[in-house]
Amino acid sequence: MIVEVPDTSMMEALGARLAVDCQPGLSFFLRGALGAGKTTLTRGFLRALGHQGPVRSPTYTLVEPYEMTAVNVYHFDLYRLSDPEELEFMGVRDYFRGDAICLVEWPERALDRLPRPDVDVAIATIADGPAHGRRVTLHALTPAGVFALTRISAHKS
Repeated sequence: MIVEVPDTSMMEALGARLAVDCQPGLSFFLRGALGAGKTTLTRGFLRALGHQGPVRSPTYTLVEPYEMTAVNVYHFDLYRLSDPEELEFMGVRDYFRGDAICLVEWPERALDRLPRPDVDVAIATIADGPAHGRRVTLHALTPAGVFALTRISAHKS
């Protein structure tokens, strides 16, 4: 699934669309350059689930928990991860459980320390004349990811 996103408000809207039918137990890997919109997408996702406060990238803490009424969401930012072994010390696999949703920025820095994601989200900058938007490619990697993207595609707006 490929989505053209012209601005930050539409990136938040895409995040909200991802959250609408998202079931506990799903994990999303968010890939893209610095400033691509990974945290903006996450902000839209969390707000759609009812989070009212600020959403910042947990660059220094590595993970920020959000306790929602229906589900816990864990937002990871592994940009400053110096050694993938750190993830083992923090018990990273304990976050990836059936009653939580995990959103992981910079997953490639973890090497093989994370479980396979259900959905891989790649955000690329596109430039068409004066407009600078994003091309977001969503790729399901598990049966649960296929189910999620099928439901998301059905709710295009």
